[in-house]
Amino acid sequence: MTFLWPQMLLLLLLVPALAGGYLWLLRRKKKEALRFASVRLVKEAIGPGQTFRRHLPAALLLLSLIAAVLAIARPTAVITLPSKQQTIILAIDVSLSMGARDVDPNRITAAQAAAKAFVSEHPVDVQIGLVAFGGTASLVQPPTRSREDLLAAIDRFQLQRATATGSALYVALSALFPEANIDLESLVFAGGMTRNGSRIAKLDNAKSEQKPFTPVAPGSYRNGAIILLSDGRRTTGPDPLEAAKWAADHGVRVFTVGFGTTEGGTIGFEGWSAYVRLDEETLKAIADITRGEYFYAGTASDLAKVYQALNAKLVLEKKDTEITALFSAIAAAFALAAVALSLLWFRR
Repeated sequence: MTFLWPQMLLLLLLVPALAGGYLWLLRRKKKEALRFASVRLVKEAIGPGQTFRRHLPAALLLLSLIAAVLAIARPTAVITLPSKQQTIILAIDVSLSMGARDVDPNRITAAQAAAKAFVSEHPVDVQIGLVAFGGTASLVQPPTRSREDLLAAIDRFQLQRATATGSALYVALSALFPEANIDLESLVFAGGMTRNGSRIAKLDNAKSEQKPFTPVAPGSYRNGAIILLSDGRRTTGPDPLEAAKWAADHGVRVFTVGFGTTEGGTIGFEGWSAYVRLDEETLKAIADITRGEYFYAGTASDLAKVYQALNAKLVLEKKDTEITALFSAIAAAFALAAVALSLLWFRR
């Protein structure tokens, strides 16, 4: 726990002063009590339980003062609260390498099963959108609360040649900010790469102009997030790190999932073979730039666990929250209890 106004904690010096004053008053009353003919008669009049009763209201009042001072200092703590996420975009790699059978029955089927479980388990008040990317990226399902539409869209995934990771990020961002009228043509194609690795000429400047906006702190946008799954390297389209910087300027966090082998290897699917290797460095960089998080899944069960972890992370979030109201309520409760017991036991 930390405090926004720590200097106000100096008021806690009043606590020992008040405690000392209370003890002084007790000693003074004790001296006056000795004037009675018999101290034993005084103790019998007080009774065995009266000593506890005499001091409890004062102790509660002291605790109330301590809680009030802590409230004045404006305490904050990292606590777990329901997330404010309203829209989640799932961007899933559908490149040909996702047809590899190193995962039973194959990578794409495992990815579809994990995505379906994520959709089914996520709160129904959160919108989910789907982006599929191979050689191109497309929004196959705009953000919706209809779980039936989402599950049907996942079943319709078709494998494509190449991997346009940067394009996937831009399309996902466009789905998160539909009112911004993002010019996807200029972002996806200007200065991008063709399948043979050559550069695409930049488009006309008039087309590449974007609506002006003020960059915000990375990770500060809490109404939406992107989950990007890929099993290989970007082979076409814009640089995914540039897309990640664009997402960071909009405050959007990107959670990346690496699915497949990190060592690299030759995989086959329906008569063809290719060497593929997971680009963990880029996926980690995307997550780092956007203040998201990277997850690795080497098997279908690992992928299912990753999606479960993401589900929990996006439903409940740890946030640094001011808890002044809590301490104010505690102070009020102690004060009311002290007053009530004093009136009940001593009529004052």
